[in-house]
Amino acid sequence: AVFGERTLQVIDESPAFLQEVKGIGPRRIQRIRESWQEQKAVRDIMVFLQAHGLGVGRAVRIYKTYGNQAVELVKSNPYRLATDVWGFGFKSADELAGRLGIDRASPLRARAALRYVLQEASQEGHTGAPEGAIVRQTAELTNISEEIVRAAVEHERQAGEVVRESGGTEPWLYLKPLFLAEVGVARAIRKLCAGGHPLPALDIEAALAWVEKKMGLQLAPRQRDAIRAATREKVLIVTGGPGVGKSTIVRGILEIFTAQRQRCALCAPTGRAAKRLSETTSREAKTIHRLLEFDPSFGGFKRDALQPLDLDLLVVDEASMVDVVLMYQLLRAVPAHACVVLVGDVDQLPSVGPGLVLADLIESKTVPVVRLTEIFRQAGQSWIVRAAHAIKHGEMPESAPSGKGDFYFVEANSPEIILERILTMVRERIPARYGLDPLRDVQVLTPMNRSELGSQALNLRLQEALNPSKGGPQVQRFGWTFRVGDKVMQTHNNYQKEVFNGDIGCITAIDETEREVTVDYDGKSVVYDYGELDELTLAFACTIHKAQGSEYPAVVIPLHTQHYLMLQRNLLYTAVTRGKKLVVIVGSRKAL
Repeated sequence: AVFGERTLQVIDESPAFLQEVKGIGPRRIQRIRESWQEQKAVRDIMVFLQAHGLGVGRAVRIYKTYGNQAVELVKSNPYRLATDVWGFGFKSADELAGRLGIDRASPLRARAALRYVLQEASQEGHTGAPEGAIVRQTAELTNISEEIVRAAVEHERQAGEVVRESGGTEPWLYLKPLFLAEVGVARAIRKLCAGGHPLPALDIEAALAWVEKKMGLQLAPRQRDAIRAATREKVLIVTGGPGVGKSTIVRGILEIFTAQRQRCALCAPTGRAAKRLSETTSREAKTIHRLLEFDPSFGGFKRDALQPLDLDLLVVDEASMVDVVLMYQLLRAVPAHACVVLVGDVDQLPSVGPGLVLADLIESKTVPVVRLTEIFRQAGQSWIVRAAHAIKHGEMPESAPSGKGDFYFVEANSPEIILERILTMVRERIPARYGLDPLRDVQVLTPMNRSELGSQALNLRLQEALNPSKGGPQVQRFGWTFRVGDKVMQTHNNYQKEVFNGDIGCITAIDETEREVTVDYDGKSVVYDYGELDELTLAFACTIHKAQGSEYPAVVIPLHTQHYLMLQRNLLYTAVTRGKKLVVIVGSRKAL
């Protein structure tokens, strides 16, 4: 080596000397210097963060967000991590702040905690909450006086982060983006309803007869009502459980609009839901993000009020899963002349994000609603459909006679016995009896994340049963051991890789030299650096919340009295309606 041990010092302090090395020109020197500066910055950040208890994966993410200023920005306000960097919440930022010696009664801490409490309320579906309750919760969380918290409210209001609106007996507080989205949804719907209908005047009864003939079926009275309403109303909601004919209505509406040369678009909130919509209608369906042309370079949508979508009819499936912010982005991109049909099952779990948009719209009575309750004969023969409707009405679901149906309740009372039954069921009985693949076709859905029967514990046991270590490459990261053949789930939207929260894939390769893991998602290969593996979790089992919008050939659900607090009726209803061919509940009837 020309410079020996002085090489790094030369790159750092006198890079021009590198020209003494044969084959290195000015451009190469520039690249070497930039690369070294980046590595040095990452190393400085890692040393700083690891000294304060944070790992490599987070250090890399912080560097990608803040660049060379990372250390000084984090030192001056560690709470910014909770809003700026994925994978950081208030609690981890607060721990770091404690280690950095930031005063526990600091206004910075009060403001961050206030945003966190409002964010938590939004995850339960509330876009806002009474000011008194928010102040109390923030004070309790932080042990900061209510006086300092109220000063934090005022500061956040002045800074435009929080909105105060008069409520019934006291003011309400909202995070500004959620407030704007809620107001925006109402405004967008009013604007759509004010415009004329795109369909030319037509004889609707003749059109219904034509649709029945074309589709080779007879529509039920409520299905006819829904299709009639779609030809008349600018915004329409169609809601109902499984087997009540929502797909037939959508197909009928599309047939009429297409015959009248109207441009139709179909979308759903997740890739899996869009794929299912495409299969049931035999037309292209996109995710909402793809329809609105999400652009990762600026983190926004190309389609909006200024550049609206080119369509006359928009059908949104699984609308109960769409949160208020995404619904606002979608509706503002719909041209004023167009119609919108929102299709969903309001009894399912609501969206994981803020705002129960579908439920709130139905309750507001501002938009016409067609509720479907009649189960069709073919669907009525399904024990899964019967069980779902029984659960919806607060009744005990009936198990099919042995070997004669698609819904079973297997009695087991202790967590240990429930676990053993599930392992036998997934590994042996279901594959042998139904010819289903235990990895690809069978999904265990649990009400909770933690507990003996939560998704974390179940994943470890199911991984050992279905994909034990065979001495091949494996990588331990973020609390999991990943192996080739593991079933994994993406845990948040990654627009660069085009994989989304809840997508399930299978690990096909682990490259220990390049430190990369390859995951196959329905034929699409996605490569993860080891530092990005906190985006993945094992998915032999997952929570019912994560399974929203998905369907699986077979679903197995553990149910125990330790889940009692989690068992709202719509949670179990959502779990049961995920199964296409088979649903097995293993547990105690007391939990129901």
